[in-house]
Amino acid sequence: MQLVKQEKEAHVAHKLVIVESPAKARTIGGYLGTGYVVESSIGHIRDLPNNAADTPAKIKDKPWGRLAVDVENGFEPYYVVPRDKKAHITKLKSLLKDADELYLATDEDREGEAIAWHLLDELKPKNIPVHRMVFHEITKPAIQAAVENPRQINDDLVEAQEARRILDRLYGYEVSPVLWKKVMSGLSAGRVQSVATRLVVDRERERMRFRVASYWDLEGTFDAGSKHEQRMFPAKLHSVDGARVARGSDFGPDGLLKVSTSSTNGKSVVHLDRPRAEGLAAALEDTTYDVRSVESKPYRRSPYAPFRTTTLQQEASRKLGMGASVTMSVAQRLYENGFITYMRTDSTTLSDAAVGAARSQVRELYGAEYLPDSPRTYASKVKNAQEAHEAIRPAGDSFRTPAQTGLKGEQFRLYELIWMRTVASQMKDAVGQSVTIRLGGAAATGEDVVFSASGRVITFHGFLKAYVEGTDDASAAKDDQETRLPALEQGDAVSAASVSASGHETKPPARYTEATLIKELEDREIGRPSTYASIIGTILNRGYVYKKGTALVPAWLAFSVTRLLEEHFPRQVSYEFTASMEDVLDEIAAGRKDRNTELGEFYYGTGDIAGLHTLVNELGEIDARELATFPVGGEGSGIQLRVGRYGPYLEGPDEDGTPFGRRANVPDDLPPDELTVEKAKELLANPAGEEIELGSHPETGLRVVAKNGRFGPYVTEELPEDAPKSAKPRTGSLFKSMSLDTITLDDAVKLLSLPRVVGADEAGEEITAQNGRYGPYLKKGTDSRSLTSEEQLLTITLDEALKIYAQPKQRGRAAATAPLKELGNDPVSGQPVVVKAGRFGEYVTDGEYNATLRKEDTVEAITIERAAELLAERRAKGPAKKSAKKGAKKAPAKKTAKKSTAKKTTAKKSTKKAAAKKS
Repeated sequence: MQLVKQEKEAHVAHKLVIVESPAKARTIGGYLGTGYVVESSIGHIRDLPNNAADTPAKIKDKPWGRLAVDVENGFEPYYVVPRDKKAHITKLKSLLKDADELYLATDEDREGEAIAWHLLDELKPKNIPVHRMVFHEITKPAIQAAVENPRQINDDLVEAQEARRILDRLYGYEVSPVLWKKVMSGLSAGRVQSVATRLVVDRERERMRFRVASYWDLEGTFDAGSKHEQRMFPAKLHSVDGARVARGSDFGPDGLLKVSTSSTNGKSVVHLDRPRAEGLAAALEDTTYDVRSVESKPYRRSPYAPFRTTTLQQEASRKLGMGASVTMSVAQRLYENGFITYMRTDSTTLSDAAVGAARSQVRELYGAEYLPDSPRTYASKVKNAQEAHEAIRPAGDSFRTPAQTGLKGEQFRLYELIWMRTVASQMKDAVGQSVTIRLGGAAATGEDVVFSASGRVITFHGFLKAYVEGTDDASAAKDDQETRLPALEQGDAVSAASVSASGHETKPPARYTEATLIKELEDREIGRPSTYASIIGTILNRGYVYKKGTALVPAWLAFSVTRLLEEHFPRQVSYEFTASMEDVLDEIAAGRKDRNTELGEFYYGTGDIAGLHTLVNELGEIDARELATFPVGGEGSGIQLRVGRYGPYLEGPDEDGTPFGRRANVPDDLPPDELTVEKAKELLANPAGEEIELGSHPETGLRVVAKNGRFGPYVTEELPEDAPKSAKPRTGSLFKSMSLDTITLDDAVKLLSLPRVVGADEAGEEITAQNGRYGPYLKKGTDSRSLTSEEQLLTITLDEALKIYAQPKQRGRAAATAPLKELGNDPVSGQPVVVKAGRFGEYVTDGEYNATLRKEDTVEAITIERAAELLAERRAKGPAKKSAKKGAKKAPAKKTAKKSTAKKTTAKKSTKKAAAKKS
């Protein structure tokens, strides 16, 4: 209805409001009513050219034409309107002709400010007022207030965003070609992307250097006596003869006790091994204990600050199984439809109206006893927090509860998370008591031992009634977790119900997940919160990183790329330098630094510091082979991994002792830290391409061998030397139930018989059984039907095949099959999730969306958390697109004169200001 209304108003005087998205346009149009036409720009309306075809002819021959940035004259960018946006620009210009005012209502951040300036510079409105309209939520009062209180375009914000875009272009377009030449074609480098990849690689390096250390302690269950209501409680060994017992944090990554913890307050640390721990446990069988000390401290926990972009992404990952990109996509829809405030923000502040709304709901839902006397305020912990946004919260001056929104699925879940966090932020502290009890006794062997027990009791839950934050460490206690201990006093006697030795092993540093990588990037002040989702998406899509469960694992390719950047572009891939560039952009946004000066220092360098241009043009010799070679288990093993064009492979000594005379492919899903010398020897012992002779084919007499290929194990027959060049040997992939260790000649002969002719139908058309990329199937002409198992390829009869063809063909969706495994309810949709077998392999489904299992997933190992993550990624892609009808024809392209369609160079800064002040 709104679109029809806009069409009617397009030819009468009106106020034109331009926003970024059609969804936002529909919502805002409903609030403004008659007299306004609200149209979207559909995102960015112009950008630097993406390829040579889009590059303006006038700059193609320039030395900097490939960059589309005039690095010789003030780093002037040359923008173009993408071909798919030209018709839309024409539409906007048509609407502008009849407008008496123009409102640029893009988001109030640097990117939104830049989009507004691009619209102004491209549309070139004449003789009408131009306003910059800003708002933080899409509600009727907020939109009406924004119309009544416009401002001018902020040139400093535009300059900062333009500087970021040019920095990224220079970095990507100068460094990526180096990767193409020295590592592999088609790779990409990015100012923040490459640093994020380095973080993941560095964490894997730590895991590879890690050496497991074992340590032991004693765990006991103690009895406080019948006078206590809660008699039994657990305790762990704390010290032996005054020396604290070593725990996991006392060991370094080399598996040795840290020197710095060899003494604590003058008392040494004792490292128990298994014999001593078991001997000590036996010596304590008849020991009686007394309470040496009882230390009680008040426990107080304050509410968490309202969500900002990164904390929302982290919590959505922990609690809802949503990746960063999915979270931002869902949040975008909530914002555009008026449910939450702007979702790209560094701020934790709430407006007075929001604080009032939250306090009102606390009083209404939890009671006045949960409401603090005065509103809570939160200072931003983010250095140079961008713009004056609020925290992410429910929209409006009064909050809708999740049940009142009418939302469903992932939007409901995310809104509920935001609503709970916001309400909890205005509640009282949680309070209680923390207690530590030390129990002492003497072992039969003479040692004085002390056990320690810790407990916590929450006497008033406060904000924890509404919201408890998740944790990245599954073993860590949550804020609302309670452990009750008996009310013991110093000197009380207790007995041990049981004491046993307990062994432990240190663990390597945990791999990053999306949530923890986002936290690390923010802690290091690298990049901007609004970019983290796209950064993670990029390093996954480029193949630098892949997921194993929720963990981010670097591919060996990422090791090669990171090594090149560290050795030849150390400053550009430095964590500290990348973080400092954010400070520079903040200074430009504040008007305290000049864009061109900073870009010049980055590109051309300053003083003794070489710039990017110098580094790229004076690289010198780079040994590509050395970059791609990594010793396995140190130089002495004689085995090395190499990153090749078709993936990583191993080189090791052959049977004659020839160095690197044997090769073997490395499985794509084998994490780098699991490639030990033992694993490498195992792969080299059965490498891809090495033959296992099975015998001679009973019919052809040809030699039959089994091999392990890049795409899995297979059997093949060897052709004679005089065979014609056009002849191809028969091959057959092993069934899933087969392996190279157990394959026999009979099995191979059966596999080589495929595809097998099953018979012919009544019309004489042949039916064959074949094994394809997506599994076993029957084929009759162009009509294919799936089979349920590979074994059917060898056993199915003509009658059985005809019965399958007698059934109506399933179009698009196969007949329902029984689930292979039930996992529980999806945290987003709330529906039961099951694992099923389909035409393209196993998949998980909640009844609405299906998500295929990845190569690292198995039916046996998959969990509901992993399934939820796969489903969330699938939902983010939206419904499957239907292909266009074959008969549809494109309209013929109109011929244009030889006039260049490339966008002229953008106006310089002074021109920007003049255009902005036109109103």
